Amino acid sequence: MPVEAGERVAARIDEARLWQRHMEMARFGGTPAGGVNRQALSEADGEARRQIVGWAQGRGYEVASDAIGNLFIRRPGRDANAAPVIGGSHLDSQPTGGKFDGAYGVLAAFEVLEALDEAGIETRRPVEVVSWLNEEGSRFQPGTMGASIHAGSVFLDDILHVTDADGIVLSDALKAYLATTPDLPERPFGFPIAAYVEPHIEQGPVLEEAGESVAVVEGVQGLRWFGVEITGEAAHAGTTPRALRRDALKTANAMLTRLYQAAQDQADLLRFTVGRFEVLPGAPNTVPARVYFTIDLRHPEAAEIARMTHEIEAATRDLTAPCEAAASRLADSPPTVFDAEVVATLERWRDRLGLAGRRMMSGAGHDAMHIARVAPAAMIFVPCEKGISHHESENAKPEDLAAGARLLAATLTDLALRD
Repeated sequence: MPVEAGERVAARIDEARLWQRHMEMARFGGTPAGGVNRQALSEADGEARRQIVGWAQGRGYEVASDAIGNLFIRRPGRDANAAPVIGGSHLDSQPTGGKFDGAYGVLAAFEVLEALDEAGIETRRPVEVVSWLNEEGSRFQPGTMGASIHAGSVFLDDILHVTDADGIVLSDALKAYLATTPDLPERPFGFPIAAYVEPHIEQGPVLEEAGESVAVVEGVQGLRWFGVEITGEAAHAGTTPRALRRDALKTANAMLTRLYQAAQDQADLLRFTVGRFEVLPGAPNTVPARVYFTIDLRHPEAAEIARMTHEIEAATRDLTAPCEAAASRLADSPPTVFDAEVVATLERWRDRLGLAGRRMMSGAGHDAMHIARVAPAAMIFVPCEKGISHHESENAKPEDLAAGARLLAATLTDLALRD
């Protein structure tokens, strides 16, 4: 039964309908350059929420929210008390984001509910769509807010006071946002989830370059950020001998030369990025007195992150004289390994549906890494044009979006028919 049902539901995925839903959703916060500015808890975010609630209620689905604004759309199963199988992602965007980052996961999962209806399949477990609040964190920090609160990684009372760049308090913005869809039943945080699958555009070039339509994502690589400050002494560039200089930039150069060498790995899995670099006082004829730079360090294995952390600490200690240096950790997220059975189920359906693809790790963080702490979880990637994301030119092909939705449909159906 699960094989037959999964194939039937996958076959009812409507590529044109899914694409049209993306174009309709992109109207909310649409930019002149063709992208989306739909930051969390904004008016545009509220309009997007109201739209998908309207679609859901029009299909007769049950809709609920929770206290942080996570939205849940339920297609009931035979066992009303069974933990649901859930697919989804988020609807908020970067200030100059695209039409597909996040929204694809929500709309693909909604397409699965419609395909289940049209295939006439009754599942044992409820199947739900989730739209997690504020994955991007571009307006209110931290990002992945809704998923992390659901999973208990962050507590609601600890973030209600957070403000945006205009001084608007999150609690006030949240109140207005929830008012866009009044009278929804409220879910508790942390309710049981039988399985969670998050579809997403890859946000990288691998699938497109390989000509593949899907990837089964087995985990999210770990991340550690550092801020490094080097303190020297300003001096006249023309009169100060080399032996008497405390040149902060020279020290920074020695440190980074060593660290870039240490970051070379044959498998090309380590990601070492210096994304911010400041030199003060910044005058052409003055020896630099202060350098500040950031390090973004990522790898699928905690041991490699620990190795590079040791290298950063050693470089800070050994290569700084006559200057002084200090490295501080700004963020720390351990590697996430997704559930083996959910990953295996996705791979079985990928092969059965004849979809060209692979298994891969996610280089970026997603809501799924928090949900994986409290429920069996995994992800699906589909290609995006040139790997571009977080940009108004972000694009994807309708056939690739539909392929990912078919894989999601078969997998969620399979999982929802299980005991």
